[in-house]
Amino acid sequence: MAEPFDRINLQRVIAVINGKGGVGKTTLTANIGGLLAASGWRTLVVDLDHQGNLGLDLGYSGTAIDDDGQALSKALTYPDDLAHPASNVRPNLDVLVGGRFIENAAATLVSQSTRGGDSLQQARLSLARVLDRIAEEYDVVLLDCPPGNDIIQSAAVAAARYILIPAKTEDASRKGLKLTAERLDQVIDLNPDLDLLGVVLFASGVSASRVRSDFAAKVVADLGGEVARDVVFENYVRHAEATAASARDKGLLVHELDDKVRNSPKWYERLKKGESIESPGPQSAQSVADSLQAVTSEMIARLMAKEAESATEEAHV
Repeated sequence: MAEPFDRINLQRVIAVINGKGGVGKTTLTANIGGLLAASGWRTLVVDLDHQGNLGLDLGYSGTAIDDDGQALSKALTYPDDLAHPASNVRPNLDVLVGGRFIENAAATLVSQSTRGGDSLQQARLSLARVLDRIAEEYDVVLLDCPPGNDIIQSAAVAAARYILIPAKTEDASRKGLKLTAERLDQVIDLNPDLDLLGVVLFASGVSASRVRSDFAAKVVADLGGEVARDVVFENYVRHAEATAASARDKGLLVHELDDKVRNSPKWYERLKKGESIESPGPQSAQSVADSLQAVTSEMIARLMAKEAESATEEAHV
């Protein structure tokens, strides 16, 4: 049996995870993190993916703070090393940068885990130990989890208090959900209080309400029927390829892109002044930004409800 790990500093760690790639994990992590930070929450985002795409969404890819995950990789594999997040990537938003060096950490942790015993437990708790030393400085910590790296995924769910699962309305996403559920079962000995905040539907069209409803019913059935009836978020992230491409190309979060579009001079004002007519971004940015704000608000409401429920249970023990 695994030795208990003191999780007092990890009560606001949320892993954004799905065993399927391309379902919006990085986009959701970056934009929820940015919205929370803009609302005054001290936020840490951890990029656990070797692709380092969080840097594209937050605009620091290729800059001086982009170390390709070297510092995080070192902290994961050398327990005495303290991780130093990149500060103020946005006001109130710090980042533990990811990238190709995460693969090196994963290889080391796999090797370590094969030795069993204390080495196995140390590998599984590698991220928990990293975060334990810095998480108390933040109101919330969001983990952007890779889809296919087993040891890093396991370390993420072993460190998290809550799980948030993005999904698209497709069978491959349901398969990813099942893989994620299996991953959670594998760390229950280390992290018995791990809890599911919910499933967020990503890149869905406004007119696809029936599709979302049918998919939600299937997810509920997959995850336990009536017990899981509230597992799917009421709000969803709207689909707009132009907004996604424009935001990432500009290194802006969607609400920042929306602000830029709203505050830019109209095309006819530029034409009147003899200026070149260059679009600041797609008009769809507003609807996508609104949907991300709604999802973020619902996530916080669910988080607060979970915390209130836990406090009530503890008071009756």
